[in-house]
Amino acid sequence: MPAQLLSQPNPPPDPSHIPDSILSLRVDVPKNVLSSNELDSIRRFRRAADYIAAAMIFLKSNTLVEEPIKPDDIKHRLLGHWGTCPGLVLVYAHLNAIITRTNLNSLLVVGPGHGAPAILACLWLENSLATFWPKYTRDRQGLSALIRGFSVPGGFPSHINAETPGSIHEGGELGYALSVSFGAVMDKPDLVVCCVVGDGEAESGPTATAWHAYKYIDPAESGAVLPIVHVNGFKISERTIYGCMDDKELTALFVGYGYQPRFVEELNDIDQDLASSMQWALDEIHKIQKAARSGNPIVKPRWPVLILRTPKGWSTIKSLHGEYIEGSFRSHQVPLPEAKNDPEERKMLQAWLESYKPSEVLPNGEPSEEVLSIIPKEDKLKLGQKKEAYAAYEPIDVPAWIDHGVKKGTQESCMKVVGKFLNLVTHSNPTSFRIFSPDELVSNKLDAVLEDADSGRNFQWDPASRAKGGRVIEILSEHTCQGMLQGYTLTGRTGLFPSYEAFLGIVHTMMVQYSKFVKMAHETTWRQPVGSLNYLETSTWARQEHNGFSHQNPAFIGAVLDLKPSLARVYLPPDANCFLSTVAHCLRAKDYVNLMVGSKQPTPVWLSPEEADRHCIAGASIWKFASTDDGLEPDVVLVGIGVEVTFEVIAAAALLRKLVPQLRVRVVNVTDLMILGPQGSHPHALEDTDWDALFTGDGESDGKGRRYIHFNYHGYPVELKGLLFGRQGLERVTIEGYREEGTTTTALDMMLQNHTSRYHVAAAAIRGGAKVNKKVEVDAHEMISYVMHLAQKDREYIYANDPEGTFDVPKFD
Repeated sequence: MPAQLLSQPNPPPDPSHIPDSILSLRVDVPKNVLSSNELDSIRRFRRAADYIAAAMIFLKSNTLVEEPIKPDDIKHRLLGHWGTCPGLVLVYAHLNAIITRTNLNSLLVVGPGHGAPAILACLWLENSLATFWPKYTRDRQGLSALIRGFSVPGGFPSHINAETPGSIHEGGELGYALSVSFGAVMDKPDLVVCCVVGDGEAESGPTATAWHAYKYIDPAESGAVLPIVHVNGFKISERTIYGCMDDKELTALFVGYGYQPRFVEELNDIDQDLASSMQWALDEIHKIQKAARSGNPIVKPRWPVLILRTPKGWSTIKSLHGEYIEGSFRSHQVPLPEAKNDPEERKMLQAWLESYKPSEVLPNGEPSEEVLSIIPKEDKLKLGQKKEAYAAYEPIDVPAWIDHGVKKGTQESCMKVVGKFLNLVTHSNPTSFRIFSPDELVSNKLDAVLEDADSGRNFQWDPASRAKGGRVIEILSEHTCQGMLQGYTLTGRTGLFPSYEAFLGIVHTMMVQYSKFVKMAHETTWRQPVGSLNYLETSTWARQEHNGFSHQNPAFIGAVLDLKPSLARVYLPPDANCFLSTVAHCLRAKDYVNLMVGSKQPTPVWLSPEEADRHCIAGASIWKFASTDDGLEPDVVLVGIGVEVTFEVIAAAALLRKLVPQLRVRVVNVTDLMILGPQGSHPHALEDTDWDALFTGDGESDGKGRRYIHFNYHGYPVELKGLLFGRQGLERVTIEGYREEGTTTTALDMMLQNHTSRYHVAAAAIRGGAKVNKKVEVDAHEMISYVMHLAQKDREYIYANDPEGTFDVPKFD
């Protein structure tokens, strides 16, 4: 069937077999919150906002329908999603009213981001649009500009984004509005985030897990989330799961999650129903918080959730060409798609828009006094002007990392050293820094952050970590970690997301959506900087020889490389001191997506803290200790990018020193991947002259031109090829990296299988050096054959174990 077959609009769910007794667990409240004046004002606000939202989808002129609508009044391309708009307007109106009554400090997070017309209409009514976008004044001219400019070049797009005042959530991909909301309220004890979750979004995996997020909220130190599940019954062309669940099934679901469900579904009295329900929910939140803050916390408190049932596309036309529109999937986007060319549809559009009586609620294009009466008088209370959403960044206190560096020449786990440093960071920033991790801190050897209760876990359902002020959220859902991190970051704080390398890809698209939000935020004049989104990627493929092929995947590097260059940063520090320097830098940085990749196993500390500091500032340097004559006049340049592959480069250089002493080798380590792109392609990209100084250029003193360069790279070689494209002399570049080979094996075998071993590096060096050094060329074939013979012998031995001394620090005579 091409689309959902309907026998009636707004079809009810089939009854379930759950006993009726379950309904005793749903909440009933008296519906008597609103006075008659308040009720009238809310209804007028809704009519005004619904009118503006609908007009935005259709009209480019005659924006108050003061005369019959003509074809030229209608936009050439009709874009927008009407179906969710009436429900969003309903929520916005009532949130405004409760803020006006109680001075509630609140943000609104909108899961159905395609309902931008509704939110923009409400923002215009409260005069928040004009505050940030002066052309949208709260008068006829500003209203016409808003309606005319929606979803056309130069105007607001069809989805909520960073250009939308008050937003902290990119409104494209569905699934993580709830986790973003929970992240936003952490360490903000007076903040209540009202989060609208559409019933389509509710079908997503990230949302399903995020319902558990309140179990990580300590009501003594953090605010609260009021979820409103908007059940309008339909997705784009099919009924929703929640829309096909009756009250007993939804009650059972949310009681099982740990909530108190309150159904808001009395359509004939929806305003009193929702107002009373929101007031009840706020009272429940305050009761839970008061108990926790008085030292008598409620164990396993049941937080409120509202389930709002309204028809899809409520208040639009009832039917068109014999098909249901209101209360069906056909109202999801544009209910009258041919209004420009079809006189019948145009007549229906006229009647629909006039049904809101715009002359009453928008006289002369301005909100009536009744409409304005429910809008908070103080700008700081308006949903579109909350500082938390656009100007809340608090720089964190990052200790001087160099005081905590480790001794050069020792063997240290990067993660163990970093874990101790992060423990200091948590103590220095008890209300503005958190770690979000999918149950991997101990495995990733970052467990030093768990040594103290006030820096440890914050799982409120575990007595061991309840009400201890822990800074660590560990939940085995990468989606939830990512959403919480985004909400925490966009409301002014700083976070860190450590993860197994192979599984960061789970949040790839969420990370991309976030970067789009930050990109657009940069392009506004009013959004202030936020902390960076910081990923710490470890348990890498190079040392996942014990877990096997499923745990070997460095693809997240490529995901970050694909972002807008001004936002993306990828670091592969080669040792513990370099990793300390990188972490400290990233925690201080603003507005970036930072990816730090490193090993959790003990590896050599190549550089002293002072040397590491200089190396990380430069992004790359010649490692003289591993180079011939400090790297002067090389025959070949060997480049390591990543911990284990750099070790193999060093081992290759030592091997070559013994086997081919006439080969002059320069060893370079790159810790900041972005320096490698062509000049001007990235803020960190090396100038051409600096590139030549590291990797050689056409003007070498012996007249032989550029030397051959071999990159031993931690990620997929194709990523590095794309990054280097545009540099001169790429015909002299060879690259090895992860080849999608692996299994449960040994560490050296992982290098051998992916051609990143010391033997493969040495062979590449001999081939490259032979092009410019005749002494090397003479024996090149023999030596390459011998080197690869050594590789084969080691591989045979590996089936017993890695040869003794394989990972001893290489020695140079």
